[in-house]
Amino acid sequence: MGNENSNSSMFDFKKYLSKKNLKKDLPASIVVFLVALPLCLGIALASGAPLFAGLIAGIVGGIVVASISGSQLSVSGPAAGLTVIVLNSITELGSYQIFLVAVMVAGLIQVILGVIKAGTIGNYFPSSVIEGMLAAIGLTLILKQLPHAFGVDSDFFGDEGFFQQDHENTFSAIGNAVTHLSIAAVVISVLSIAVLLIWPKFKKLSVVPAPLIVVIIGVIGALLFSGGAEALRTDQLVTIPVVSSPSDFFNLFSLPDFSSLTNPKVYMVALTIAIVASLETLLSIEAVDKIDPIKRVSPTNRELIAQGSGNMISGLLGGLPMTSVIVRSSANVNSGGRTKMSAIFHGTLLLLSVLFIPKIINLIPYACLAAILLVTGYKLTRIALFKHMYHKGWDQFVPFVVTIIAVLLTDLLKGVGIGMAVSIFYLLRTNMRNPFFYRIQEEGDKKNIRIKLAEEVSFLNKASIQVLLTNIPKETNVIIDGSNSRYIDPDVLETIFNYKHNAYTKGIIVTLEHVKKHYVVPKLNSKIVEEINQ
Repeated sequence: MGNENSNSSMFDFKKYLSKKNLKKDLPASIVVFLVALPLCLGIALASGAPLFAGLIAGIVGGIVVASISGSQLSVSGPAAGLTVIVLNSITELGSYQIFLVAVMVAGLIQVILGVIKAGTIGNYFPSSVIEGMLAAIGLTLILKQLPHAFGVDSDFFGDEGFFQQDHENTFSAIGNAVTHLSIAAVVISVLSIAVLLIWPKFKKLSVVPAPLIVVIIGVIGALLFSGGAEALRTDQLVTIPVVSSPSDFFNLFSLPDFSSLTNPKVYMVALTIAIVASLETLLSIEAVDKIDPIKRVSPTNRELIAQGSGNMISGLLGGLPMTSVIVRSSANVNSGGRTKMSAIFHGTLLLLSVLFIPKIINLIPYACLAAILLVTGYKLTRIALFKHMYHKGWDQFVPFVVTIIAVLLTDLLKGVGIGMAVSIFYLLRTNMRNPFFYRIQEEGDKKNIRIKLAEEVSFLNKASIQVLLTNIPKETNVIIDGSNSRYIDPDVLETIFNYKHNAYTKGIIVTLEHVKKHYVVPKLNSKIVEEINQ
């Protein structure tokens, strides 16, 4: 399956545009479009950038990145995790046009990272941490979208951080929303959730995506409540720029200020964006592969090249930096998306909505879109996942839970970092306990101990081996057997040879069997390496 993704550099139109795939990809693209539209606008608003900049990033992420990417289900666009970086960078650099140059340079750095195979770092994220991240994103969606479902939209749509720009946090915002709720928004969101849960159960009706019905209900609800005391305010509705002529459309674009290429601050901002965006992308790609029903494997290096290309084009057109985004991607998976065409169609829909139906789009209440994300969050945070991780043992369950809590109380990258630290602790603990096994035989008063080393004996095993050797009683015959070992770390070898040299002082006779004086790190088969590095 990895080969299928990594080798499909050119479009197989027959495959992607087949009736079987289009039947799934078209409805999924509508759902992703409806989810992505407010997220693009909300992230642009929170970043201190023009609203259209978020839409540019969404359009480029859908059409350009998906076309180049080897992932079939990942959806790219502006990410909530970059909002603080973008906001601070625009202020530091002095203008949005200078910031666009940094976005383009960041894209170039990502392409270089992909070419030098830096994407393989994505293969080292522990499964327990990725599962925890998915569950945490689901809980975050539920907690963050509740205020929007109640009609309180003081925080930007799509925020994922615990501390908000409106000086609230995730939990206090819910409390504030309960005391200031809008009857119209609550009615719309409750009806929307009911439709999302019931509509798919009727197979004949499910040809039309439930989220599309939800949006229609939302628009009708907003119109019915208009004019009264419970009418929805403008800030409770989606707001995209209204284009009335070609000149209006082209005036929405911003051009980079290339004279700032000599400014060293541009390169520092670019490096920051490239690193953070690449990490978020690799995490998202790994998570999407986890929830892919077909279990395809996405080539990580090619993904960095795709993201870098997208960021270069987005910066050139005046758009925000982008990453692969787990919220949009999970909405794509949950809606039945099958190939990358769903992401490409969603980007096309974003473009067409700005060009032809901005006034209709501006009638959509945030409440109905929040309902879509609430259901998406529920599917990501299913109880069965917690049970599954618990049955896998504490070394999997503890990092899983810690990642969830850390992401909820900080943000995505910090939370995953904390989860990684806990996971590494358990990894070290396991490695220290499993470098060898030994057997004790007694012949009269003399003990014979045979220590058989593991296939891979790393530096992490040094402490446990040293403890074992130190505690061997006097007048013992010790055989250290390395016949199974493909690699023994130099530090461990030094410990073993030093022990043999000094053991005679305790009356211990040490025999080494198949233990070399030097080991070379075993190389992977070249074909396997090539496949991994795609």
